[in-house]
Amino acid sequence: MSNRMGIASVFVLSSMLLSPLAMAEESRAFVAQNAARQTASEQARQELAAKATERAQLQQTSTSAQSTDTSKDS
Repeated sequence: MSNRMGIASVFVLSSMLLSPLAMAEESRAFVAQNAARQTASEQARQELAAKATERAQLQQTSTSAQSTDTSKDS
């Protein structure tokens, strides 16, 4: 009997603790926060991509400058 009560109380407590999370997906505040996070994440990805392209361009120009310097020396 006490085993059944323990299982029932765990079920009730877990459903009470998790119910706000289920309702949060429907709230306007949750949707707004999720959109803000997504926007910030997209901006960060774009900045990282821009930095990566900039580094690649700098590396390419420095490599071409070095090859030009090497050809001048010979």
